[in-house]
Amino acid sequence: MAEISAAERPNHADEPAAAVPAQERPREPLWRQMLGDSLRERRNDRGETLDEVATRAGVSPQYLSEIERGLKEPSSEIIAAVGGALGTTLLDLTLDVAQSLAAVSRPAAQLSVSQVSVALAA
Repeated sequence: MAEISAAERPNHADEPAAAVPAQERPREPLWRQMLGDSLRERRNDRGETLDEVATRAGVSPQYLSEIERGLKEPSSEIIAAVGGALGTTLLDLTLDVAQSLAAVSRPAAQLSVSQVSVALAA
């Protein structure tokens, strides 16, 4: 694999700066926080405890609690196991998170599942 010399690297100095400086933009929520919120909401809607769901998913209640609070970045296998324990799929959880992020990013915009699916496929 050939390395690119400094002279060959693109120079982005003449590109326009972002309209709003990074320090002034509102901070986007983290994906893991939105996922945790979705998992907690689903668990509470089912009236189940952390222990019940964690046992079915094969994780500790402490770990599930950390996932729900957005403190851990679980693997897709763990997300699938917890989702399965809650009777849902990775796709449904991903759509929940995408819709929540869209609502935060564009509160006035209402995205349908098909719009989110198209965005995820792109």
